[in-house]
Amino acid sequence: MKTIGLIGGMSWESTAHYYAVLNRETARLRGGLHSAAVIVHSVDFAPIEAMQRAGNWEGAGEVLASIARSLEAQGCGVVGLATNTMHICAPQIVAALTVPFVHIAAPTAEALLADGIGKVGLLGTRFTMEKRFYIDVLEAQGLDVLVPDVGITNLNGIIYEELCLGIVREPSRQIYVEAIGRLQARGAEAVILGCTEINMLIDDSVSPLPTYDTTDLHAKALVAAALA
Repeated sequence: MKTIGLIGGMSWESTAHYYAVLNRETARLRGGLHSAAVIVHSVDFAPIEAMQRAGNWEGAGEVLASIARSLEAQGCGVVGLATNTMHICAPQIVAALTVPFVHIAAPTAEALLADGIGKVGLLGTRFTMEKRFYIDVLEAQGLDVLVPDVGITNLNGIIYEELCLGIVREPSRQIYVEAIGRLQARGAEAVILGCTEINMLIDDSVSPLPTYDTTDLHAKALVAAALA
């Protein structure tokens, strides 16, 4: 098994979930006492979030690309970025590596298409919902992507002000359920949990639509790449 390099900390709440899935999936596939060979570089999220607010994506990309290079230098044979939003910097990270980089949207698109989904709702930070870097990857695979037409600010605030701090509130869950209901009314057949923290709040038991958890799908794809 190749060593997985994981750039995490954005937020650490979801990175902890990644670590659990990486190890459980490795144990499921390899059996016995096997666990994942993984090196996690967990960043201090505050400076990264400040760069997001300032629109300094180039600077953030330089930071993440440097981390990716260090993970490869430590022997990692595959690298993943444990956040949806910061995949806006994926081209800089890919350019810094000679080992494979597993994009978080790729296994999500693959799972949707395998299930026959054509039109999908996307929830995430306002950057993921409003910019094209993520949607373009999904649409290139043939998916029709819908984003909320109202309430983006509230959805974004719940991520940064609650979920990234480990706070899970029922009123916030209802805001997300209502947003999914509106996407369903516009024809969405499923919804992408396109922020690695949303799974703390939403799953199939409460969602009006089937959910596709990018954290879970991405972590499993990283294990598959490491075992390939």
